[in-house]
Amino acid sequence: MRLKQLIITSLSICMLAAGCHAPSSEVKVMTKTELQDKIMGGWAGQAIGCTYGGPTEFRYTGTMISDSIAIEWPEHYLKSYFDNSPGLYDDIYMDLTFVDVFDKKGLDAPIEDFATAFANAGYPLWHANQQARYNILQGMLPPECGYWENNPHADDIDFQIEADYAGLMAPCMPNAAVFYSDAIGHIMNYGDGWYGGVYVAAMYSLAFMYDDISVVVKEALKTIPAESKFFRCMSDVIRWHETYPDDWKTTWALVQENWSSDIGCPDGVFKPFDIDALINSAYIIIGLLYGEGDFGKTMEIATRCGQDSDCNPASAGGILGTMLGYSNIPEYWMPNLREVEDRNFAYTDISLSKVYRMSYDQALQVICKNGGSVDGDEISILCQAPETVRFEESFAGHWPVGTVEVGKAVDEVGELSFEGRGVVVSYRIDRESFGQVSDGTGGPALEVEVYLDGELSQTVVLPDEFHSRKQELYYRYNLADGPHTLSFKSLNTSKEKCIITSYLVYSDKPE
Repeated sequence: MRLKQLIITSLSICMLAAGCHAPSSEVKVMTKTELQDKIMGGWAGQAIGCTYGGPTEFRYTGTMISDSIAIEWPEHYLKSYFDNSPGLYDDIYMDLTFVDVFDKKGLDAPIEDFATAFANAGYPLWHANQQARYNILQGMLPPECGYWENNPHADDIDFQIEADYAGLMAPCMPNAAVFYSDAIGHIMNYGDGWYGGVYVAAMYSLAFMYDDISVVVKEALKTIPAESKFFRCMSDVIRWHETYPDDWKTTWALVQENWSSDIGCPDGVFKPFDIDALINSAYIIIGLLYGEGDFGKTMEIATRCGQDSDCNPASAGGILGTMLGYSNIPEYWMPNLREVEDRNFAYTDISLSKVYRMSYDQALQVICKNGGSVDGDEISILCQAPETVRFEESFAGHWPVGTVEVGKAVDEVGELSFEGRGVVVSYRIDRESFGQVSDGTGGPALEVEVYLDGELSQTVVLPDEFHSRKQELYYRYNLADGPHTLSFKSLNTSKEKCIITSYLVYSDKPE
């Protein structure tokens, strides 16, 4: 029933022509130059933060980055990444997919246009994005493709790092930012995974309105339901900051102690690796709150929190960059940025210079659509009081209780037994002739039949190209809690083998 309601809501969002709700009594007046400066600051801060944290991404899991480890900002830093590792900027080129659809199809573009552009883009994806792409290419459209029963990574960080566009196109209008985050965010996420994007988008939006970062952090949280884990975690961070205002490391340790157990992503359950949106959002606001409006300090703290340590300073840098404006980002950071502003990001024909203009044009449209006006050089924005979005929860009633290592090809594994109410089966593809992970060149798709309790449950298609392949081999939730069996059968022979690496079991209560 919840998924049916979500489908109706998301489809309605794409058909609505009216603006959003909850105007406040405040009208924000700024010039076109001021608006454009803040939008440019948002994109610039994101690009700088992503680059700054790039070398440490997921190198520090379950631990902060020691002060003894230098985080550098050498000359030509962005240019070096553009030349040699352009995939670093998935934080940005993912956003650009959605900005581009709005630009070409208008603000009321149907969700199918966004899903199709996302699924067929040339860039590689991982986690919730990769599973959503597979689902879409197999015919499952949003919001089903991001719903947790169809995507084990529903609570991952994916939409959180892609939601910047929504806040930048909705200055001072957090509900409009949420409006443009709903259907798109449910392409790949649900529950806490969606809330991460909602929260980031709302903070961007409110950064146009306030010049106190703590106000932005607190006001934006009003968009998140109080009964959610996400709200409780962010509220804890805000409270701990007030208790330990000069000690971000104590707050980090309290987050680690209370909120670091991932139950969704199979790569992070029972491991220090944590790509969950909840804890990485906590790191974003640790950076923002303890950074106290200082651009460099904000990015350093967000990075030193670890885990997804390029995405988190990218979000923090983008939000603070929006508040400060492009012209007020310290000059120390800018020469590296200016070297690449006219270069297209990988897999796109869009540069920073171009997206500055695209987001500005879209912001003017959203402002007018929501009761504001443009009169010559003066822009009047009807500010919005944040409204709380609906409650969602992924993996409700599911508790991970164990991982079983397998390491056998599907035709050699026989029958796997487990006791619980859910299971996720992980895999890899090996080249039979080389005994190594496939490089995705040539060869037909593998097809694997999966039998649950002796009955055919699913036929999985595994394209040779990882671009279009499933993230996990098989997953099922909401089973009758008790004993179950799994078995597998390959439908074709190939130079590649599907190796079952392990399976994760869920129970109806924590162990």
